Amino acid sequence: MLPCWHLSRRASTHLVASINLIRSSLCRNTLFSPKRTARREISTAGVGALEDIALGPNCDIYISTSTDPYFNLTVEDWLFRHARESSPLLFIYRNSPCVVIGRHQNPWTEVNFGALRAAGIPFLRRRSGGGTVFHDLGNSNFSVHLPRASFDRHVTGQLVLRAVRALDIDARLNERNDICVGPDKISILHHFPPTWPYFAGSAYKIVNRRAYHHGTMLISTRLDQLGDVLRPVKKQIVTKGVESVRSPVCNLQQYKRITHEDFKAALITEFRKDYGIVTDACLVQDTAAVRSMGYICQGISELTTWDWLYGQTPEFTQTASRIFPWGEAAVRIRAKHGVILECSLQVENTLLSSAKVGVLQERVRAESENKRYGFEGEVLSKNSAMPKSCIPSTSEISQGEQAFRDVELWLGETMQG
Repeated sequence: MLPCWHLSRRASTHLVASINLIRSSLCRNTLFSPKRTARREISTAGVGALEDIALGPNCDIYISTSTDPYFNLTVEDWLFRHARESSPLLFIYRNSPCVVIGRHQNPWTEVNFGALRAAGIPFLRRRSGGGTVFHDLGNSNFSVHLPRASFDRHVTGQLVLRAVRALDIDARLNERNDICVGPDKISILHHFPPTWPYFAGSAYKIVNRRAYHHGTMLISTRLDQLGDVLRPVKKQIVTKGVESVRSPVCNLQQYKRITHEDFKAALITEFRKDYGIVTDACLVQDTAAVRSMGYICQGISELTTWDWLYGQTPEFTQTASRIFPWGEAAVRIRAKHGVILECSLQVENTLLSSAKVGVLQERVRAESENKRYGFEGEVLSKNSAMPKSCIPSTSEISQGEQAFRDVELWLGETMQG
C-alpha cells in the first residue's frame, strides 16, 4: 500500500511531483487527490473559516457538500481508517432520501421494500452496527472520531445535547443516552441495543486504536415517508441479527424554526470547545478526483453490491402457512448470508397422493436450497422463465404440477413481502 500523504498549505512542493507519479487508474490506490483549491470563506452561519481541500487526513472538522449517501458513508469510513489516530475529528453531512441499515441487521425485517420501490428510495448497509435509520435532507448526520482510549459515548451525548440547547431548545438525555424533547426523541447516541427505525439514530464503531460515534438529528424530516419505508411487512422471521427497537420521534422544527446550518454551527462550536480545536473546517467536495481515490472508488462500489447489501445478513429462519384448493401447506426456510440453506415443506389435509406429496416436497427443497433468498435474479423452475403464452393452462397440467406452481408463487410472495 502506498503511504498516506496529505497536501495541506504547509506541504512541501516536492510532494506534488512525487504524488503525480502514482496517478494511474480510475480506482488507483492513493489516499488523496493531488489537486486542490485554496478558496477560503467566512460562513455566516457561525461555522467559522472554511477551506476547500482535496480529501486528506489532517483536518479536525470535515463538512461534506455532497448529498450522495454512497459517497458520504464511504468518506466517513475513509476518515475513520486514515485520519490521525491521536486527534479528535468531526464529520457532518446530509443525504438524499435513503434507508440505512446496521452492519449486522436483516433487511427483510427492517425495510418495507414495496414502499421503497414506490418512492424510488435506495437502501444501504453501513459499516457500523446499530439500528435502521431514514435519511433525507431534513436531518443532519454527524460522527465524532476519537482515540479509543478517550472514547466515551456519554461524553459524545453531552456534546450534542449542548449543541441543541444552544439553539434554545430544552432537550435532555434519557437513560439510554438518547436526546429527547419532552417524550419524543430527536436524536440518539447510544450503544446496542439499537433503537427502532421510526426515527433517526446512531451507532458506534471501535477498531484498533480508533473509535467513532455517529448519529442523526431530526430537523425537518419527512416523518410520513420515514414511517412508510421503515414499517416492514410482518413476517414470521426469527433472526440472529440485531433488531431495531421502536420509539416515538419528532422534528426539532416542531419546537423552533432552525435549519441544518444552525445545528451544524452549534455542533461545531461545542466540538471546538470540548477539544480545543482552532483550525478551519474543511469542505469535502464530491469531485471526480476524490471519487477516483482507490479506497473511495472501491468503497462506493462495494455498498451497491448484492454481496454487501444482502450477503452480509446474519442467519435467520422463516415460517409460513397457507391453505390451497389441494391442501394445507407449511414451509420453514433457513437462510444465511442471503442464501437459502434449508427449505422444508409440510402438507396436510391434502387431495394429493402421498407419492405426489413426496415429489412436491423434494422438488421444492431441490429448487430452493442454495439459491438467493427471495430468488432475486434466479428462477425456481423452468416454467418461471417461459413467456406466459408458452405456459400450459391449469386444465392442461397435472395436479402435482399445479401444486408446485402454487407453492412457487407463494414462496416468492412470502419472501418478498
